[in-house]
Amino acid sequence: MSSAKFAIETELQKLQQETFGFFLHETNPANGLVIDKTAANWPSSIAATGLALACYPVGVERGFMTRAAAVERTLATLRFFWNSPQGPEPDATGYKGFYYHFLDMRTGRRAWQCELSTVDSAFLLAGALTAAAYYDADTANEREIRNLADTLYRRADWQWAQNRGATVTHGWKPESGFLKYRWEGYDEALLVYILGLGSPTHPLLEQSYAAWASTYRWESHYGQEYLYAGSLFIHQLSHVWIDFRGIQDAFMRDKGIDYFENSRRATYVQQQYAIDNPLKFNGYGSHCWGITASEGPGPAAVKVDGIERQFFDYLARGVPYGPDDGTLAPWALVASLPFAPEIVLPALEFCIHQAKLTQFNSYGFKASFNPSHPGESGNPYGWWVSPWHFGLNQGPIILMIENHRTGLLWQLMRGCPYISGGLRRAGFTGGWL
Repeated sequence: MSSAKFAIETELQKLQQETFGFFLHETNPANGLVIDKTAANWPSSIAATGLALACYPVGVERGFMTRAAAVERTLATLRFFWNSPQGPEPDATGYKGFYYHFLDMRTGRRAWQCELSTVDSAFLLAGALTAAAYYDADTANEREIRNLADTLYRRADWQWAQNRGATVTHGWKPESGFLKYRWEGYDEALLVYILGLGSPTHPLLEQSYAAWASTYRWESHYGQEYLYAGSLFIHQLSHVWIDFRGIQDAFMRDKGIDYFENSRRATYVQQQYAIDNPLKFNGYGSHCWGITASEGPGPAAVKVDGIERQFFDYLARGVPYGPDDGTLAPWALVASLPFAPEIVLPALEFCIHQAKLTQFNSYGFKASFNPSHPGESGNPYGWWVSPWHFGLNQGPIILMIENHRTGLLWQLMRGCPYISGGLRRAGFTGGWL
């Protein structure tokens, strides 16, 4: 191995390990629930918990935790979700095999009168299926992991979540019923449809996938033709688990590419947008980009260099149409590593060594930063940096670095019959399928 390659591997290993600390220390070991955000009295996120289940195998492989510790933590998590109250009561943990977006870290009950979330439940179930694929030993504990993951997945009633429509609803509340929004057009729900179609118990109808894809937008920006989605996370989250290289659905067969290539193009659009920098924000450039759903320094209007800038709070930022307020997310940069390492690695080096975005943090990168906003006086950066870590950000850093290095998650999920079955029912052919 060359010295340059060794240095890159060492840097990636260090970032993985620092980020993994979030799941070691921000989890309730009694029930496996992972905090959504490192703020006082904050609830758990089921999506972060699902990502944790997927990260523990990486931790074992990389020596960040023992297999025995990972098995113990995984079993606590899966037992909690299997035994937690499922029903229409407003303080349950879930209903119809799906779970509330946010849960109390201690009791595991619904928090904030939030919605029963189909997409966040999909991330949780994908994490459970990762565990089932990884823990393959013929021991009582590892057999129980496989059984629990399987029964949890089979319990989800995907047909109910359609609410008699062609597409899947965003969720449900006991007080008001189904949310009015549905998963339509290209977004992070690609995983929702694959898992829903693969169910052996309550599967989505095949036409649901065609209905979802019927509102796709094929666009051209910065010399790239691609299936459009503005926020970078949309091009990443389903790819954490599914290896889309060489497999195509009807839409991608018609376009002559696959979803992996599509994400590569979207990554280049992000970089080119930052180079072009149409709104003239500070810091943007070839090594400084990554616009996605993230925390921001707003809501506030602040005069910067004589220009009044409008800054937003947590928001799904995107390119090239916006919204864009100068806020960048290092995690979204890292999560594009498998698609375009040639532009991600130099940007990653910039974030670590020049912007020093890991220097003052306990778990690697903070959620986001904004070089156009001065931040609080006396902060060590000289610009605004989010004070928080989010579980939804931390997981993809660990997992997409690992997919880039070894393809571990992709290999595990290739062997999952529910994933391969869902892909085939969605019309995917070719490649490893």
